[in-house]
Amino acid sequence: MAAKQRTRSRTVLLFRHFDEQACKGEIGRGSDELLSQSGAVSNGSVMSPQPNHSDNNNDAKKVKLDKNQNGKPSKVIHIRNIPNEVTEAEIIHLGIPFGRVTNVLVLKGKNQAFLEMADEVAASTMVTYFTSCMAQLRGRAVYVQFSNHKELKTDQTHSNANASAQAALQAASALSGQNETQGGPNTVLRVIIEHMVYPVTLEVLCQIFTRFGKVLKIVTFTKNNTFQALIQYPDVVTAQAAKLSLDGQNIYNSCCTLRIEYSKLTSLNVKYNNDKSRDYTNPNLPTGDPGLDATLAGLGAGELIPQLLIAGGSGGRHRGLAQDPAPGRLAPPAAGMPLAGFQMPGAAATTALSAAGIRLAGTMGSTGCVLLVSNLNEEMVTPDALFTLFGVYGDVQRVKILYNKKDSALIQMSEPHQAHLAMTHMDKLRVFGKQIRVMPSKHQTVQLPKEGQPDAGLTKDYSNSTLHRFKKPGSKNYQNIYPPSATLHLSNIPPSVSEEEIKDAFTKNGFPVKAFKFFPKDRKMALIQLPTMDDAVAALIKMHNYQLSESNHLRVSFSKSSI
Repeated sequence: MAAKQRTRSRTVLLFRHFDEQACKGEIGRGSDELLSQSGAVSNGSVMSPQPNHSDNNNDAKKVKLDKNQNGKPSKVIHIRNIPNEVTEAEIIHLGIPFGRVTNVLVLKGKNQAFLEMADEVAASTMVTYFTSCMAQLRGRAVYVQFSNHKELKTDQTHSNANASAQAALQAASALSGQNETQGGPNTVLRVIIEHMVYPVTLEVLCQIFTRFGKVLKIVTFTKNNTFQALIQYPDVVTAQAAKLSLDGQNIYNSCCTLRIEYSKLTSLNVKYNNDKSRDYTNPNLPTGDPGLDATLAGLGAGELIPQLLIAGGSGGRHRGLAQDPAPGRLAPPAAGMPLAGFQMPGAAATTALSAAGIRLAGTMGSTGCVLLVSNLNEEMVTPDALFTLFGVYGDVQRVKILYNKKDSALIQMSEPHQAHLAMTHMDKLRVFGKQIRVMPSKHQTVQLPKEGQPDAGLTKDYSNSTLHRFKKPGSKNYQNIYPPSATLHLSNIPPSVSEEEIKDAFTKNGFPVKAFKFFPKDRKMALIQLPTMDDAVAALIKMHNYQLSESNHLRVSFSKSSI
């Protein structure tokens, strides 16, 4: 009797299915077919020809379809109790760490899914793994077991409804090819930040990667002038899901691109909890700064350390940067908003920590648009010089050299993130022989002098300047922002101007040229190397907007390269 019920349950399952050509966008007209007695499952949506009065009974039998299976290995895996909103890509995430995924079928109305692996070995590895480690999708426990079915059978369909499944399979296929060359999945990810226009902190990385599961450890470092991080998850599946979802995404619009691969390390050894590294499983590690550790110990701040330095504790409770990021972009965090779980300390602790040089998470994003620049060479500096130099990192609106303290100035940028960027790159930079200091100002705007008020040309408004580099939203200039260096990037060079003419122009203005090189594929651009970074900073100030011809003015910025 039980055998007859199972046979009947199988024969009433009808599915719409995909042609293999759907992966190429060649989706044809399809047909419905009965689930075959050989155990093949067609890829599509469930339909039943039974009368209404028996629908509930049949559905109940279908849900139990694989509960009665005899546990024999199959390359088709049955996943039960999935959330209604789960996507095909999320189902595929479960299988990718164990081998190549060849097909997927999600029955959202039944809270179950089928995943077909390339072979039974991969499927067996997956089932064994999730027998000892409960699988989860969107916080819900799901159950992984072998299916009675030996394959997910596909043929033509008249619906584009499963295009997302095909796209996810294509991505999985590409990823599987990468795995073969990188040595396979791992719990530790290596993250490289390309086009790093805005600073990316360890806290920002934790917020992003915690979306996919608990982050155990993070170590950040700079290699080959590129900011990188190692991020450890508790298991391969979580790491795989994060890699597949985040690789190629931008943290901020049009910049700070995540490039993710598997690390050769299987575990991270973290010695200090500070702004460079964190062990979220051990919040009692020292900061590595003897003075700071002593200050915190003096406050009796054993419980305060994880809150301040880890900003939310070790439980992975960080709020994501955006609830619904647009494809290819993660929205920036709200300025001044502390992370979830962060507890602001009392006034005494705040004062002591500020004295020790720690900026609290709740104030990290509080930089306004105005910067205070001090220790300037007052014999050399002018508003135009500061406009040009700070203009490398944002659009300068106003500059005011203080009338009674001419070694200091206020600089107003167009947006807070530009001010933060300028401060990050320019603080402690040598300009005209003096190491300047750059910090946030308490002022919200730079006031223009009133009529009759003495100023001596020390305040200038640049809001309508034609020399702003970032006026256009998503400007490519954002992708070419680099720290000060001895090598300058030149652009807008007319074809009629030779290498010797450019070198002569720099030499006549007091800047000896160490090396010069035109771009091979674009002669409008070149690199020019000065003897020192000090020379390059002065040359950028002097030579940016230098007239090369009647209609061409030189554009100068810092380069990440050397000649």
